[in-house]
Amino acid sequence: MIIRRKPELTDNDVTDYNLYRQRRKFIQSGFALAAGAMLPLGFDSAVAAGVKFNDLKESPFSTDEELTSLEAITSYNNFYEFGLDKESPAKLSRDFKTRPWEISVNGECHSPMTIGIEDILSEFPMEERIYRLRCVEAWSMVIPWVGFPLAALLKKVEPTMDAKYVEFTTLVDPEQMPGQRRGLFGYVLDWPYREGLRLDEAMNPLTLLSTGLYGEQLPNQNGAPIRLVVPWKYGFKSIKSIVSITLKREQPLNTWQAQASNEYGFYANVNPEVDHPRWSQARERRVGEFLKRPTLPFNGYAEQVASLYNGMDPKKLY
Repeated sequence: MIIRRKPELTDNDVTDYNLYRQRRKFIQSGFALAAGAMLPLGFDSAVAAGVKFNDLKESPFSTDEELTSLEAITSYNNFYEFGLDKESPAKLSRDFKTRPWEISVNGECHSPMTIGIEDILSEFPMEERIYRLRCVEAWSMVIPWVGFPLAALLKKVEPTMDAKYVEFTTLVDPEQMPGQRRGLFGYVLDWPYREGLRLDEAMNPLTLLSTGLYGEQLPNQNGAPIRLVVPWKYGFKSIKSIVSITLKREQPLNTWQAQASNEYGFYANVNPEVDHPRWSQARERRVGEFLKRPTLPFNGYAEQVASLYNGMDPKKLY
């Protein structure tokens, strides 16, 4: 992993604003011709609301790798609350209401609170963090997230000595989220979507609460108004549209762990040496590239996080 330190940047310093707003840049590439079924020509992705963040700082954990295009980031999404295929979230989340929005932070803490998204935006310093986010299908992206360390919010509520884990919960609103409605064959998942981390994972400076990408407010299909980003874990750990954060004594049961415990565990750390029961995870394909590349342990962030798992069996970290 390449880490760089730079002076303070504005949101336009990372990628020229007009350049990244150009539609069809990704789908006109040679890769798109090979992957047209996934990113159909003419698809008009629902990008951010146009509200820009100013005076952003670049994270010291940022990578020098080429960014994934805005078109790809906002049109190829897993967000089952808005549909099962990759294109549905951008289409079906256009009218999703993210204001007003509150997050409850509770459980094993001395100062539980409920905080609105506007208070979060004003109270916590935003930093532009460029992460290589690995997705479960062996596709990966480099996304310029805008957000702040989860640790900053958790410190506000003062975890007790009994707090060992953190559970996250997504909004349940079938009226707005068509994927949560009961269909012919029942529910796709047992809603709400839940995820969890160990407290020390949650407090790691790489663990981010994101409120935007590419210098603007987070698009609905990418988890607006606030989502988790845990870059050394597979994509499904980075829960979207969060409404509650609960500090717990016991390890929470995550949605995919409950859905298919033979395939998904609690940790979901990126490990090229541990295959998914139905596919190899030794190599990945970056969105926008034709050839696969070797998957890096912890998605390239081993220096920052490997020590969290000293003495643990790597095969049990998925």
